[in-house]
Amino acid sequence: MPRIGKARDGAEPTSAEQRRRQVRILEAATRLGSEHELARVQMTEVAKCAGVAIGTLYRYFPSKTHLFVALLLHRLELGANRLPERTPGMSPRDAITEVLIEMTRRFVDRPRLAAAMLLSNSTASAAVVPDSVEVRRTFLRILFERAGLDRPTDQDRDALRLLSMLWSGLLVTYLNGGASLEETEEDVRSSCELLLAHLS
Repeated sequence: MPRIGKARDGAEPTSAEQRRRQVRILEAATRLGSEHELARVQMTEVAKCAGVAIGTLYRYFPSKTHLFVALLLHRLELGANRLPERTPGMSPRDAITEVLIEMTRRFVDRPRLAAAMLLSNSTASAAVVPDSVEVRRTFLRILFERAGLDRPTDQDRDALRLLSMLWSGLLVTYLNGGASLEETEEDVRSSCELLLAHLS
Protein backbone atom coordinates (compact mmCIF):
# COMPACT_ATOMS: atom_id res chain seq x y z
CA MET A 1 0.00 0.00 0.00
CA PRO A 2 1.42 3.43 -0.92
CA ARG A 3 2.37 5.80 1.87
CA ILE A 4 0.05 8.79 1.98
CA GLY A 5 2.57 11.28 3.32
CA LYS A 6 1.85 14.62 4.93
CA ALA A 7 -1.71 15.79 5.42
CA ARG A 8 -1.58 18.74 3.06
CA ASP A 9 -2.66 19.51 -0.44
CA GLY A 10 -0.18 20.13 -3.22
CA ALA A 11 0.53 23.64 -4.45
CA GLU A 12 -1.41 24.88 -7.45
CA PRO A 13 0.60 26.30 -10.38
CA THR A 14 0.24 30.07 -10.68
CA SER A 15 1.99 30.62 -14.00
CA ALA A 16 2.18 29.02 -17.43
CA GLU A 17 5.71 27.80 -16.70
CA GLN A 18 4.63 26.20 -13.42
CA ARG A 19 1.75 24.52 -15.21
CA ARG A 20 4.13 23.14 -17.85
CA ARG A 21 6.37 21.86 -15.06
CA GLN A 22 3.43 20.15 -13.39
CA VAL A 23 2.41 18.54 -16.68
CA ARG A 24 5.98 17.26 -17.17
CA ILE A 25 5.77 15.63 -13.77
CA LEU A 26 2.48 13.94 -14.68
CA GLU A 27 3.96 12.77 -17.97
CA ALA A 28 6.97 11.33 -16.14
CA ALA A 29 4.66 9.53 -13.71
CA THR A 30 2.74 8.15 -16.70
CA ARG A 31 5.91 6.72 -18.25
CA LEU A 32 7.28 5.25 -15.04
CA GLY A 33 3.89 4.00 -13.86
CA SER A 34 3.42 2.23 -17.19
CA GLU A 35 6.78 0.47 -16.87
CA HIS A 36 6.87 -0.45 -13.17
CA GLU A 37 4.60 -1.60 -10.37
CA LEU A 38 3.54 1.26 -8.09
CA ALA A 39 5.83 0.12 -5.26
CA ARG A 40 8.84 0.37 -7.58
CA VAL A 41 8.11 3.89 -8.80
CA GLN A 42 10.41 6.21 -6.86
CA MET A 43 9.67 9.91 -6.45
CA THR A 44 13.34 10.72 -7.04
CA GLU A 45 13.13 8.98 -10.41
CA VAL A 46 9.93 10.86 -11.28
CA ALA A 47 11.66 14.16 -10.52
CA LYS A 48 14.69 13.18 -12.58
CA CYS A 49 12.54 12.03 -15.51
CA ALA A 50 10.53 15.29 -15.39
CA GLY A 51 13.65 17.45 -15.12
CA VAL A 52 12.63 19.08 -11.84
CA ALA A 53 14.14 19.26 -8.37
CA ILE A 54 12.77 16.77 -5.83
CA GLY A 55 11.59 19.70 -3.71
CA THR A 56 9.55 20.98 -6.64
CA LEU A 57 7.94 17.58 -7.08
CA TYR A 58 6.96 17.40 -3.41
CA ARG A 59 5.61 20.95 -3.49
CA TYR A 60 3.07 19.94 -6.12
CA PHE A 61 2.57 16.36 -4.95
CA PRO A 62 3.32 15.74 -1.24
CA SER A 63 3.31 11.95 -1.70
CA LYS A 64 3.20 9.28 -4.36
CA THR A 65 -0.49 8.85 -3.59
CA HIS A 66 -1.11 12.54 -4.30
CA LEU A 67 0.78 12.15 -7.56
CA PHE A 68 -1.08 9.15 -8.93
CA VAL A 69 -4.50 10.40 -7.83
CA ALA A 70 -3.73 13.68 -9.62
CA LEU A 71 -2.67 11.65 -12.64
CA LEU A 72 -5.97 9.76 -12.58
CA LEU A 73 -7.85 13.07 -12.50
CA HIS A 74 -5.69 14.44 -15.31
CA ARG A 75 -6.31 11.41 -17.53
CA LEU A 76 -10.05 11.49 -16.85
CA GLU A 77 -10.20 15.13 -17.89
CA LEU A 78 -8.15 14.51 -21.04
CA GLY A 79 -10.12 11.40 -21.92
CA ALA A 80 -13.46 13.18 -21.57
CA ASN A 81 -12.53 15.42 -24.49
CA ARG A 82 -11.74 12.42 -26.69
CA LEU A 83 -14.84 10.34 -26.18
CA PRO A 84 -16.93 9.68 -29.28
CA GLU A 85 -20.10 11.70 -29.73
CA ARG A 86 -23.30 10.20 -28.41
CA THR A 87 -25.39 8.53 -31.11
CA PRO A 88 -28.65 10.44 -31.73
CA GLY A 89 -31.60 8.71 -30.13
CA MET A 90 -29.45 6.61 -27.79
CA SER A 91 -30.96 6.19 -24.33
CA PRO A 92 -29.09 7.64 -21.33
CA ARG A 93 -28.42 4.12 -20.07
CA ASP A 94 -26.93 2.99 -23.36
CA ALA A 95 -24.85 6.17 -23.62
CA ILE A 96 -23.37 5.60 -20.16
CA THR A 97 -22.75 1.94 -20.97
CA GLU A 98 -20.81 2.80 -24.12
CA VAL A 99 -18.76 5.44 -22.31
CA LEU A 100 -17.80 2.97 -19.58
CA ILE A 101 -16.85 0.33 -22.13
CA GLU A 102 -14.65 2.85 -23.95
CA MET A 103 -13.08 4.03 -20.68
CA THR A 104 -12.45 0.41 -19.67
CA ARG A 105 -10.53 -0.28 -22.87
CA ARG A 106 -8.45 2.86 -22.50
CA PHE A 107 -7.60 2.19 -18.86
CA VAL A 108 -6.51 -1.41 -19.31
CA ASP A 109 -4.34 -0.48 -22.28
CA ARG A 110 -1.65 0.33 -19.68
CA PRO A 111 -2.34 -2.19 -16.92
CA ARG A 112 0.45 -1.19 -14.52
CA LEU A 113 -0.50 2.46 -14.75
CA ALA A 114 -4.19 1.70 -14.30
CA ALA A 115 -3.44 -0.39 -11.22
CA ALA A 116 -1.25 2.37 -9.77
CA MET A 117 -3.91 5.03 -10.22
CA LEU A 118 -6.78 2.89 -8.92
CA LEU A 119 -4.82 1.67 -5.89
CA SER A 120 -3.75 5.20 -5.03
CA ASN A 121 -7.27 6.54 -5.36
CA SER A 122 -8.82 3.72 -3.32
CA THR A 123 -6.42 4.30 -0.41
CA ALA A 124 -6.53 8.11 -0.48
CA SER A 125 -8.25 9.90 2.37
CA ALA A 126 -10.43 12.72 1.08
CA ALA A 127 -9.17 14.94 3.91
CA VAL A 128 -5.55 14.37 2.91
CA VAL A 129 -5.80 14.02 -0.87
CA PRO A 130 -8.53 16.42 -2.09
CA ASP A 131 -8.06 15.30 -5.70
CA SER A 132 -9.69 11.98 -4.76
CA VAL A 133 -12.96 13.86 -4.23
CA GLU A 134 -12.48 15.65 -7.54
CA VAL A 135 -11.93 12.30 -9.27
CA ARG A 136 -15.38 11.17 -8.17
CA ARG A 137 -16.98 14.46 -9.19
CA THR A 138 -15.30 14.44 -12.59
CA PHE A 139 -16.21 10.82 -13.27
CA LEU A 140 -19.87 11.47 -12.48
CA ARG A 141 -19.87 14.72 -14.48
CA ILE A 142 -18.56 12.86 -17.54
CA LEU A 143 -21.30 10.24 -17.26
CA PHE A 144 -24.05 12.80 -16.71
CA GLU A 145 -22.89 14.86 -19.68
CA ARG A 146 -22.61 11.87 -22.02
CA ALA A 147 -26.07 10.69 -20.96
CA GLY A 148 -27.57 14.14 -21.55
CA LEU A 149 -28.75 14.36 -17.94
CA ASP A 150 -28.69 18.10 -17.37
CA ARG A 151 -30.83 17.82 -14.24
CA PRO A 152 -30.02 14.46 -12.61
CA THR A 153 -32.36 13.26 -9.89
CA ASP A 154 -31.28 11.85 -6.54
CA GLN A 155 -31.95 8.40 -7.98
CA ASP A 156 -29.67 9.17 -10.92
CA ARG A 157 -26.89 10.36 -8.61
CA ASP A 158 -27.18 7.36 -6.31
CA ALA A 159 -27.19 4.91 -9.22
CA LEU A 160 -24.15 6.45 -10.89
CA ARG A 161 -22.28 6.72 -7.60
CA LEU A 162 -22.76 2.99 -7.02
CA LEU A 163 -21.95 2.25 -10.64
CA SER A 164 -18.67 4.15 -10.41
CA MET A 165 -17.58 2.07 -7.41
CA LEU A 166 -18.63 -1.14 -9.12
CA TRP A 167 -16.77 -0.16 -12.30
CA SER A 168 -13.57 0.45 -10.33
CA GLY A 169 -13.93 -2.96 -8.72
CA LEU A 170 -14.41 -4.64 -12.09
CA LEU A 171 -11.25 -2.99 -13.39
CA VAL A 172 -9.26 -4.14 -10.37
CA THR A 173 -10.54 -7.70 -10.83
CA TYR A 174 -9.42 -7.64 -14.46
CA LEU A 175 -6.03 -6.14 -13.62
CA ASN A 176 -5.51 -8.83 -10.97
CA GLY A 177 -6.19 -11.57 -13.54
CA GLY A 178 -9.60 -12.48 -12.17
CA ALA A 179 -11.48 -11.90 -15.42
CA SER A 180 -10.84 -11.51 -19.13
CA LEU A 181 -11.46 -8.24 -20.92
CA GLU A 182 -14.52 -9.77 -22.59
CA GLU A 183 -15.91 -10.86 -19.21
CA THR A 184 -15.18 -7.45 -17.75
CA GLU A 185 -17.00 -5.65 -20.54
CA GLU A 186 -19.96 -7.99 -20.18
CA ASP A 187 -20.04 -7.30 -16.43
CA VAL A 188 -19.96 -3.55 -17.15
CA ARG A 189 -22.97 -3.96 -19.45
CA SER A 190 -24.83 -6.09 -16.89
CA SER A 191 -24.09 -3.57 -14.13
CA CYS A 192 -25.50 -0.75 -16.24
CA GLU A 193 -28.62 -2.76 -17.03
CA LEU A 194 -29.24 -3.46 -13.34
CA LEU A 195 -28.40 -0.08 -11.84
CA LEU A 196 -29.67 2.13 -14.65
CA ALA A 197 -32.89 0.35 -15.56
CA HIS A 198 -34.80 3.58 -14.88
CA LEU A 199 -32.76 5.31 -17.63
CA SER A 200 -33.45 2.78 -20.39
